[in-house]
Amino acid sequence: MPSDTRAPRTAPRICPLCEATCGLVLTLDGTTVTGARGDRDDVFSRGFVCPKGAAFGDLDSDPDRLRTPLVRRAGRLVEATWEEAFAAVAEAVPSLVRQYGPQAVGVVLGNPNVHTMAGALYPPLLLKALGTRNLFTASTLDQMPKHVSSGLLFGDPFAIPVPDLDRTDFLLLLGANPVESNGSLCTAPDFPGRLKALRARGGTLVVADPRRTRTARLADQHLALRPGSDALLLAALAHTLLAEKLAAPGPLVAHLATDLGELAEALARFTPEEVAPACDLPAEEIRALARRLAAAPTAAVYGRMGSCTVAFGTLTSWLVDVLNILTGNLDRPGGALFPLSATGPAPRPAGPGKGFSLGRWASRVSGHPEAKGELPLAALAEEIDTPGEGRIRAVISIAANPVLSAPDGHRLDAALAGLDFMVSVDPYLNETSRHAHVVLPPPPPSQSAHFDFAFNGFAIRNQVRYTPAPVALEPGRMDECEIQARLVLAVSGTHGTAGPEAVDDLAVRAGLARAVADPHSPLHGADPDRLAECLTGDTGPERRLDLMLRLGPYGDRFGHAPAADGLTLERLRAHPNGIDLGPLRPRLPGVLRTRSGGIELLPDPIAAELPRLGAALTEHPAALVLVGRRHLRSNNSWLHNVPALTGGSNRCTLHVHPADAARLGLADGASARISAEGGALEVPVEITDSVRAGVVSLPHGWGHDRPGTRMSTAAARPGANVNQLLDGSRLDPLSGTAVLNGFPVEVSPVPPLRPAPSASPMC
Repeated sequence: MPSDTRAPRTAPRICPLCEATCGLVLTLDGTTVTGARGDRDDVFSRGFVCPKGAAFGDLDSDPDRLRTPLVRRAGRLVEATWEEAFAAVAEAVPSLVRQYGPQAVGVVLGNPNVHTMAGALYPPLLLKALGTRNLFTASTLDQMPKHVSSGLLFGDPFAIPVPDLDRTDFLLLLGANPVESNGSLCTAPDFPGRLKALRARGGTLVVADPRRTRTARLADQHLALRPGSDALLLAALAHTLLAEKLAAPGPLVAHLATDLGELAEALARFTPEEVAPACDLPAEEIRALARRLAAAPTAAVYGRMGSCTVAFGTLTSWLVDVLNILTGNLDRPGGALFPLSATGPAPRPAGPGKGFSLGRWASRVSGHPEAKGELPLAALAEEIDTPGEGRIRAVISIAANPVLSAPDGHRLDAALAGLDFMVSVDPYLNETSRHAHVVLPPPPPSQSAHFDFAFNGFAIRNQVRYTPAPVALEPGRMDECEIQARLVLAVSGTHGTAGPEAVDDLAVRAGLARAVADPHSPLHGADPDRLAECLTGDTGPERRLDLMLRLGPYGDRFGHAPAADGLTLERLRAHPNGIDLGPLRPRLPGVLRTRSGGIELLPDPIAAELPRLGAALTEHPAALVLVGRRHLRSNNSWLHNVPALTGGSNRCTLHVHPADAARLGLADGASARISAEGGALEVPVEITDSVRAGVVSLPHGWGHDRPGTRMSTAAARPGANVNQLLDGSRLDPLSGTAVLNGFPVEVSPVPPLRPAPSASPMC
């Protein structure tokens, strides 16, 4: 159990504030975190820490964090007991489901969910208890195109190859700024240091980005392409490899279910000369890049936010892996490899699988097809405010703030205010949770155990780490795992008849039942009750973690593993700085789950999208388009209430190129009006040549100016909500992801206020 002694001490804690998952050493004075530094003994991060991790204590002790539940009474949110809060949920949600059916409830999962144990363990159980298909997550605001392309290529939306940063000779980054974001869908502590090491060992870094970001400044070559043209650039690179006979898949040929001739025919029109005007890059420069990519001893192509949140996000994500395949660098050391997480599924025999399907159901109003079981978050407002059968009347929001993070926040703001009932699991009263009828606040991160279920699946090195809560729960607090377990009980109609341990026991029994029924499992035919008795852990979540470790690819299989040192929770807890599981290794064909059993290089949904990409070749580009930007001290909207992480260069300003500023009559530091189909904003101008001409940049996650919130630091420097410029109609059709980058805008100066005329003298 964590100690709460008054003596100063230190304790390890994995940082939950971005995808790098760095190991920290917290300095504690009693129950107060007085400092945080990088853990030099951490098997993965080796002492690296960024400003977010260093500010762990400030976030932990934020006075604006809610300490007790809130329940709406007579229109006002007031403090309540935990029992009163869950009783209110148990009374409202099952009643609405009985009256209107399970689709009357929508579930919204925000980005911080993947940074907690609770967010990985309980939402699937919540969805099963509710029976709703109305799931909306932050994935359709950032990474869903990569899940869809991986699902179509490999049969598994979570089979996402990551660049082998520490061994590659050539790295092409598109729409990614890992020096400031710390990486995404590529878990890599000290991403900047790894890029510098790449160049120091003689490797090459090429960055394609309309902004000269801090990452681009490290590069050997910076391609300032036009926003949204990533797919065209990649298609031209692939075309060149095929046309010039430079494609060399090597051993991958044995795993391809598609003939390269079919791919060449599909990409025939995307020559460097054809795409050059749309990308605003010279054709010979595109051709030279393809040749350098093919000639590199090892290479990896990697694209992230800027290449996903555009009109052709899924095509771009698909083409990233097509290039890795054509150059023979997929599933190859130094190329792009599939991680093997300690809690992921154990390897299975190769062969045909269930495959991946899109559009198994659709949203009620606009008919948006589901992707990976989710509907576009941009469609949530219309699903609430459009009358008719099946309208969403209740929302359960967990660690989400879509009023700021999704398009058309004004409409969603009004829609949430009209719900019959809303539950929010959130430590803050923010722009979204202020609409809730019940707010359930999790404790500060120092009072929570941590295991990275999601990010270990995207890590550039296989490793496993677990940190128990460094600080005991304060009186009156409730662990987030218990909060979400009790929420499952409340919505399922069993509130008061069972405790939260029943939810975990049910999950354990289900996991063991699958294992003993699986003919490929070494536990096939075993007694699940006997196996359950072997599990260790002080809590239900720890028992579930122990089960997942034991059944995972490195697990002890309850004594059935051939290795004597198979993973268990007990062994992991004996290594507080983690256990290194080695570098990434080739995993094909074992990761493939397509119906053919091979790599579906040209899936039908992708082939059907290529004509739309071809039409973009003849479209007249907009005079001015907008892109977002990341900052090392920020992570979406949820760190803007920490004083140490605001200020300095982390400001909500509109970056404008000097030529555009002169053309539009904009002055540095003055205000500009920026407008698009969703609305208009007034923001201060920052003139800089770090953004290419024809492009303006405004950061994501700001707009903390709505009444009724309790985030004092954020409200003091609210900024402007860039997503309010969008009305939600711009989506990548295959993934349902909102187009947050590369959309046309108009910008004009805001005239300075004239002083009021002086009053005439009295007669």
